[in-house]
Amino acid sequence: MAGKLYLCATPIGNLEDITLRVLRVLKEVDLIAAEDTRNSIKLLNHFRIKVPLTSYHEFNKIEKANQLAEQLQQGKNIALITDAGTPGISDPGEDLVRICLERGIEVTSLPGAAACITALTMSGLSTRRFAFEAFLPREKKARGIILKELKEETRTIVIYEAPHHLVHTLGELYEVLGNRAVSVCRELTKKFEEVIRSDLKELMAYYQETEPRGEYVLVIEGKSYEDIERESRAEWMKMRIQDHMEYYEKTGVSRKDAMKLVALDRGISKRDVYRELLNEDRFNYRS
Repeated sequence: MAGKLYLCATPIGNLEDITLRVLRVLKEVDLIAAEDTRNSIKLLNHFRIKVPLTSYHEFNKIEKANQLAEQLQQGKNIALITDAGTPGISDPGEDLVRICLERGIEVTSLPGAAACITALTMSGLSTRRFAFEAFLPREKKARGIILKELKEETRTIVIYEAPHHLVHTLGELYEVLGNRAVSVCRELTKKFEEVIRSDLKELMAYYQETEPRGEYVLVIEGKSYEDIERESRAEWMKMRIQDHMEYYEKTGVSRKDAMKLVALDRGISKRDVYRELLNEDRFNYRS
């Protein structure tokens, strides 16, 4: 029988955040695949886990994933761990999962710590809907495309960032998104955990004066529906009432319903729409 791949969440800082189930599985599997064996051996030694360790990282992910899949098909049970958090979230674990599933190998995930969820829940911003972007692309064109998409994003946005890029990223976000509320989290679950809740403009200025240290998670409010409505209304207001009416009537909408839609778009009453149409007709007649 084929073995099973276990995705084991490990602490993002505080070692007490590992689950009893993860500890049991790490002791029982035949092999542990780790993103950085030098980092993971410290965790395993702390919990006295003596299972063989092998490296699985960004630079060997496809070749090594196939090797691990072959071992799984031979009956070995393998645990995958990342440097911190849940495997498969912004790391090469997703490729191993895909290859295993393509080969019919069973995959299960043992839940635990995840920096994006930890930061989101303590941000003070809406948690009902959120968009996780991990690290923004470094390539200029791809980064520009993502930022343009985020400008219209109504969900809360979660982004990872390294300290030496933080000020630049905050500046880009401010330039593209405008001055949104943001929660900047660092050293999550550790002794010097810090969360600063402010807005992009103020935090950009703050980190220009205060050297960023540690890994950061940015939680940014999404675009408000009020802003979307205001921008949409501004676009409609550039159009003559008669042209606005014709826009809807060309789609097969009755004149009566078109007046309702125009009034809704412009934030005015149907009576105001009718009055404006009469004024435009009088103007056109005099012309």
